[in-house]
Amino acid sequence: MHALEFEGVSKAFAEKNVIRDISFSVEQGEIFGLLGPNGAGKTTLIRLLLDIIKPDSGEIRVFGGSLSPAAKDRIGYLPEERGLYRKTKLLDTLVYLAQLKNVPRKEAHANAEALLKSLELYDYRGKRVEELSKGMQQKIQFLSSIIHEPELIILDEPFSGLDPISTKTVKDKILEYRNSGRTVILSTHMMEQAQKLCDRILMLNKGERVLYGTVAGIRKEHRNNSLLVEFAEKRNMSIIQEIPGIRKITEHDGSVEIFPEEGISAQIILQELVRRADILRFEQGLPSLNEVFIETVESGSGE
Repeated sequence: MHALEFEGVSKAFAEKNVIRDISFSVEQGEIFGLLGPNGAGKTTLIRLLLDIIKPDSGEIRVFGGSLSPAAKDRIGYLPEERGLYRKTKLLDTLVYLAQLKNVPRKEAHANAEALLKSLELYDYRGKRVEELSKGMQQKIQFLSSIIHEPELIILDEPFSGLDPISTKTVKDKILEYRNSGRTVILSTHMMEQAQKLCDRILMLNKGERVLYGTVAGIRKEHRNNSLLVEFAEKRNMSIIQEIPGIRKITEHDGSVEIFPEEGISAQIILQELVRRADILRFEQGLPSLNEVFIETVESGSGE
């Protein structure tokens, strides 16, 4: 059974199509990326999923059926627009939010203490939300979305406002959540994080599906025939300029990306390189998810 299915879903506001005939599925136990530029329709899609608004056409299935009140208790949601009870203490906040999802108070209290310890916030459990830094508040907001141990968690820009250490802490928690067999939908503008975390992605642009599939598969589909080379000695990088059939060279941190001319095979380039230097790594270059994102949005192309 899929955790989520959209089948031919469309939604318009004031006769403007915001979502157009969108179909996709999210598998149980995966991190699924929901990507796209501002105004692409990501927020509308999330609201449709949560039954905040209704589709004009198409069908949405969550856990194999319609979104019943019981099914809603199995979902956690971190909205992009954050909101906590500023005068309430951290522990009390988490316990209260868990109880709203029908978690017994004793269990909610134990869950809250365990989560606060896992993000190194336990010493602040008696502090009011307004007494915390913005980064700490962001982490508490994240914990509030998983305090009831949901089977499906929807995270809208979870790394917004976090420093690198806090980002890593939240990322590790997301991976831990996925590794326990639960499902994560991650909406983010941070393509580097999406590339590292997501198993599959859906990219929207102007309300339409433009990319859908595994991260590895999409990067392979958009490869530009470049080659990545790493030398045993950095000074050997200059020898590439001596090799015929290369139209462009780009240096990266510790490696070189080679763009052969049309009709020049990777095998020919490799033979020339081996004749001239010691090679540590030689592989087909793949564009980053960020590069694919920019190319797809700027060109308006997709599937």
